[in-house]
Amino acid sequence: MAEETVRQSELFSDELNDESADYSASNIQVLEGLEAVRKRPAMYIGDISEKGLHHLVYEVVDNSIDEALAGFCTHIEVTINEDNSITVQDNGRGIPVDMHEKEHRSALEVVMTVLHAGGKFDKGSYKVSGGLHGVGVSCVNGLSTKMISQVFRDGKIYQQEYHQGKPQYDVKEVGTTDLRGTRQQFWPDKTIFITTTYKYDILANRMRELAFLNAGLTITLTDLRLDKNAEAGIDGIRKDTFYSKGGLRDFVRYIDSTRTHLFDDVIYLNTEKQGTPIEVAIMYNTSYGENLHSYVNNINTIEGGTHLQGFRTALTRVLKKYADDNKITEKLEKQHIEISGEDFREGLTAVISVKVAEPQFEGQTKTKLGNSEVAGYVQQAVGEALTYYLEEHPKEAKLIVDKVVLAATARVAARKARESVQRKNPMSGGGLPGKLADCSDRDPANCEMFIVEGDSAGGSAKQGRDRHFQAILPIRGKIFNVERVMWHKAFEHEEVNNIIQALGVRFGLNPEDNKEANYDKLRYYKTIIMADADVDGAHIATLIMTLFFRFMPQLIRDGRLYIANPPLYKCTKGTVSEYCYNDVDKQRFLDRYGDGTDTGAGVHIQRYKGLGEMNAEQLWETTMNPETRLLTQVTIEDAAEADYTFSMLMGEDVAPRREFIERNATYANIDA
Repeated sequence: MAEETVRQSELFSDELNDESADYSASNIQVLEGLEAVRKRPAMYIGDISEKGLHHLVYEVVDNSIDEALAGFCTHIEVTINEDNSITVQDNGRGIPVDMHEKEHRSALEVVMTVLHAGGKFDKGSYKVSGGLHGVGVSCVNGLSTKMISQVFRDGKIYQQEYHQGKPQYDVKEVGTTDLRGTRQQFWPDKTIFITTTYKYDILANRMRELAFLNAGLTITLTDLRLDKNAEAGIDGIRKDTFYSKGGLRDFVRYIDSTRTHLFDDVIYLNTEKQGTPIEVAIMYNTSYGENLHSYVNNINTIEGGTHLQGFRTALTRVLKKYADDNKITEKLEKQHIEISGEDFREGLTAVISVKVAEPQFEGQTKTKLGNSEVAGYVQQAVGEALTYYLEEHPKEAKLIVDKVVLAATARVAARKARESVQRKNPMSGGGLPGKLADCSDRDPANCEMFIVEGDSAGGSAKQGRDRHFQAILPIRGKIFNVERVMWHKAFEHEEVNNIIQALGVRFGLNPEDNKEANYDKLRYYKTIIMADADVDGAHIATLIMTLFFRFMPQLIRDGRLYIANPPLYKCTKGTVSEYCYNDVDKQRFLDRYGDGTDTGAGVHIQRYKGLGEMNAEQLWETTMNPETRLLTQVTIEDAAEADYTFSMLMGEDVAPRREFIERNATYANIDA
């Protein structure tokens, strides 16, 4: 990913496709109004917390991306301003400002104030467009206390300002310019959002992803909040420019950069089938997992869909035919080993991106592609490209097939290990770990399980819990780092087995993918990791999260994995005592009841170095009581970035991990 500095005049003055005359008010179609957005914001942007706040930026950027997909935009600049407002500027055609024939007002005002209004509904304007439902910029406008739209078009600057989505004046000319494009600035409404503070890294991850998905597009992200970026560089301003010439080839290399490659080539295709652009990049590595990341119109389809189905079918058929032609499957059959589809995907990292004119989304999060015809398009495209690659690269083809044989052999060993573990399985009501202190309620919707580090803390947790709905599973020491071991080896580790058995999650029930977890017998709605607030505790929590991310990712996607936050201190002054969960809380207590220092004015500070130092009553009061506890929900906002981060933190390559730790040491809560 290149980093560069671009002057403003250069950024927005490129000579582009000069067909803007065909993009006018007549292309803007109105579907319905904007009435419900402020009343039910979560229906439109997911939620009103940090996730929804950042989604506002993505909606505005999506409009600029649409211009890039149509061939009219090469640069997008996103800025976090000092007052935490956001500015997004592009060098596209600029939103039309002429009168809309049906609405009898400027097309800009229609786009900004009417839900489901925009050029993306007119296929003459955009062949494909990003965003799930087209609520777009009008939704952002409705959820902002203030928003200012500026359009640079035909040598003039047009402007309109809004308050909670309502225009403050008609669209008007405010100056002249040699620029072209649209500039949007908005201030999220503090009465709607739980937080209105943007996080640079969250936005950077999405901008990096968009740059990979749209080769040749430059996206600049700048943070002007000087006080929040003192360590960021010159003048405290943090800035990154994201640009990818190679597109998905660069993306798959980035995701796989901390793994050992089976060979250095990227198997790549960029084609079109029946008017549907298809781009795929594949790398093989020496790890034991399968890492597939799929996108439709720049949307991360975390639940997959027909495009992913087409990819898997093509991969299996082509590689199996190659193995058959080379008598490899025949040799395995003599050993009573049959190759399965999942064997072809072990050690595979791939990114699949399709652009669909009329995408149909389904699934719980509406991020699963349902267009049946796309499966055939992708299957044909991948089949042709992969067949050609294997024919032209016999050395690499042999390495892939050898990896497949190893995977098939290991899978047989995994099945034997799994069968020995699951002879007593959750279906029969037995086979639960002996160390598990189960709860009395048998309805999973009401129940939660704490995975507790150490027998001492586990004992306190068992005594302090509410036995009706809280189960306790103590674990001893650090579990396997599943990032570094063959898949079946995890089942040979007692603590990993205890976690899987206690949850009731089963493997091997899907004949097409034995590694897929089955959650039908899941015994708890919430799983809560409870570890010490020190380096070892953080390591144990990370190991457990790695297990869930690689073996049971759906529990994370469904929001069922949490981390408990025990207090670091108990501060006492006379008869006043407070639990302090971090240094900020402690300092607040010292300022209020002492002289502001740890040692003056008679304040006693007890530092909890481990959960075992708290008795059962304290552990319940601070960490387990649903009325008073603090839980951090583990989420996957960006699957590709999470894949990269887990492989970097838990993999074999030391250098990237050291760099990450040094860069984030300021934010770490490490007790020496």
